[in-house]
Amino acid sequence: MAPDPVPTPVPASAQLHQPRYFTWEEVAQHSEKEPWLVIDRKVYNISDFTRRHPGGHRVLYHYAGQDATDPFMAFHINKDLVRKYMDSLLIGELAPEQPSPEPTKNKALTDEFRELRATVERMGLLKANRLFFLLSLLHILLLDVAAWLILWIFGTSLVPFFLCAVLLSTVQAQAGWLQHDFGHLSVFSTSTWNHLLHHFVIGHLKGAPASWWNHMHFQHHAKPNCFGKDPDIKMHPLFFALGKVLSVELGKQKKKYMPYNHQHKYFFLIGPPALVPLYFQWYIFYFVFMRKKWMDLAWMLSFYVRFLVTYLPLVGLKGFLGLFVLVRFLESLWFVWVTQMNHIPMHIDHDQNVDWVSTQVQATCNVEQSAFNDWFCGHLNFQIEHHLFPTMPRHNYYKVAPLVQSLCTKHGIEYKSKTLLSAFADIIYSLKESGQLWLEAYLHQ
Repeated sequence: MAPDPVPTPVPASAQLHQPRYFTWEEVAQHSEKEPWLVIDRKVYNISDFTRRHPGGHRVLYHYAGQDATDPFMAFHINKDLVRKYMDSLLIGELAPEQPSPEPTKNKALTDEFRELRATVERMGLLKANRLFFLLSLLHILLLDVAAWLILWIFGTSLVPFFLCAVLLSTVQAQAGWLQHDFGHLSVFSTSTWNHLLHHFVIGHLKGAPASWWNHMHFQHHAKPNCFGKDPDIKMHPLFFALGKVLSVELGKQKKKYMPYNHQHKYFFLIGPPALVPLYFQWYIFYFVFMRKKWMDLAWMLSFYVRFLVTYLPLVGLKGFLGLFVLVRFLESLWFVWVTQMNHIPMHIDHDQNVDWVSTQVQATCNVEQSAFNDWFCGHLNFQIEHHLFPTMPRHNYYKVAPLVQSLCTKHGIEYKSKTLLSAFADIIYSLKESGQLWLEAYLHQ
């Protein structure tokens, strides 16, 4: 009888290169301490990288223990460069029998969306028309000059003073939309130029730090309307009860920080008029000092010095302070109504780890296209398309919208589009509804 063959020993070098396999259950256990995430079925330990991540550490934690393939594709414009930095974080891959993506996500929808993204790239819809953004910047600068000329030519009486404030608030709103473009890396093909112009527009033209915007906004895009992950809904529960699910939950817990059943009324007092002048205005300085963002502080100070030198000689100290507060007040009205109409009336909940398309579309809605709406909203009336393709130049949103709508229809996902005024009204209606849901749960459940 022949002896059993002796197994050929595996060289140590080959053993070192054998992949280490994981299950989704193992990945999900690493959502807090020693966070892991999955991209293209590869498993990464991001524990030592979170603080060095250019988009901030929290946005990574929001996908810890989950598949982050689609947000990775959505947020980065030079993926090959980013992957070089990821090699040192790689610890293994998903076992062959593991589904892709997780079982909680719609695989058919995810696969078709990735095909749509490939189509979008082939169509050139992720490439910017630089002239569009140049003209956008020029019209902001011209409005800024026109505001000063009104006071210089017509004096500082009430009418020219107020007209100057209106023009300056328009400058602030439109610069807000433009800095948003640079912040999303949607203008230039390299991050360097996008970051430089982002600092100029948000820092010098608006007086705010780019690092603060990055820290807040990318979290919002990663998990929109997810409580505890989206900073844009942090006013729940301290000031407002938001969404049907969270409002009922709050009522059952017998928590009452405000009379939420009246929140649709006091929103007009502490919402649009107060956010920028009473909160953002001081918090941005707190942010840069606490995080020692001295470059951001320098850009911010250049705005305040320019504003002071430009208007103090014309209107005096009291007039200067009054003008500044009035501009921030008007800017706040514009900013809050436009940014909240797309999200507050939509689904708000804890993170359910659903697929990228469902995550974005259930939390966003569109406003009908028109020349005015596009300008007034900075094309963020196409909020659904913007959330699905955050690096897409805004002038291309209308081109991809029919493809997105077709995808949603095929998979039974509601694609909401409203008139501008109905979108504004829905903010109030949704606050009234969630406030009433809170009250009923608070009293009877």
